[in-house]
Amino acid sequence: MKITVVGAGAVGASCAEYIAIKNFASEVVILDIKEGFAEGKAMDLMQTASLNGFDTKITGTTGDYSKTANSNICVITSGIPRKPGMTREELIGINAGIVKMVSASLIKHSPDTIIIVVSNPMDTMTYLVHKTTDIPKNRIIGMGGALDSARFKYRLAEALEAPISDIDGMVIGGHSDKGMVPLTRLATRNSVPVSQFISDERLAQVLEDTKVGGATLTGLLGTSAWYAPGAAVSGLVQAIACDQKKIFPCSVLLNGEYGLNDLCIGVPVVLGKNGIEKIVEIELNTAEKAHMQESAVGVQKTNGLLEL
Repeated sequence: MKITVVGAGAVGASCAEYIAIKNFASEVVILDIKEGFAEGKAMDLMQTASLNGFDTKITGTTGDYSKTANSNICVITSGIPRKPGMTREELIGINAGIVKMVSASLIKHSPDTIIIVVSNPMDTMTYLVHKTTDIPKNRIIGMGGALDSARFKYRLAEALEAPISDIDGMVIGGHSDKGMVPLTRLATRNSVPVSQFISDERLAQVLEDTKVGGATLTGLLGTSAWYAPGAAVSGLVQAIACDQKKIFPCSVLLNGEYGLNDLCIGVPVVLGKNGIEKIVEIELNTAEKAHMQESAVGVQKTNGLLEL
């Protein structure tokens, strides 16, 4: 199992690290345009192998896509990260050109690969890959919902003063501060609705804290987060590589599901060896449907800025 991660920055390096540590891949290739950067990150990570007990081979390359040939899964993290005060949408001009070039180069050397998009604005970048490549839609996946749901569960556990392993919850909708739809109604603590443990007011605060989770970290760090995004990617990659049939919310191309068409947005999917094995349609209440429609309008507006 060969995995390629494009972009050797903090997010890309975290992706490679978490994938390697889980020890399900035979090789992880890191590619970057900065001379020697990916090679250095790969060497540094390989020097942790004996300490962390993994045998995955990690290699780095500066812009040589031939080194990525025959990758089963490719992860695109390249592009400029958010700075404090920036929205994900403001990144579109630069990142669209990068993602378009990167996806074409990857597919040239790995025509059967599954692509996971991390670059922001993530829903629109996922849509761009659909519109500019010929690979089937089940093999193009946007990461955002998996990360947003992890942040939601963190905030729920914090509010409940409960171990996070007790918590289950999901965020659908667009991967943006205004577009996320945390499904508080369906969130549970060990199968018991969380509404039985905390007030509606506290639950509403959890929802708002989740929606600005990325912006909160950008303000604190001065750039985008990397540990949780890397872990989210590794979870998706492992589910596909090991054919786990796990459900994750991911940004996928919808054609009628949830009443939406011709856009990529976060919904629950089953992930396995073929990438997206199934789009899971859950029954939303009136308020959730309205929020999902609002989120879709926002994503479509950002999509309109693309030059396809």
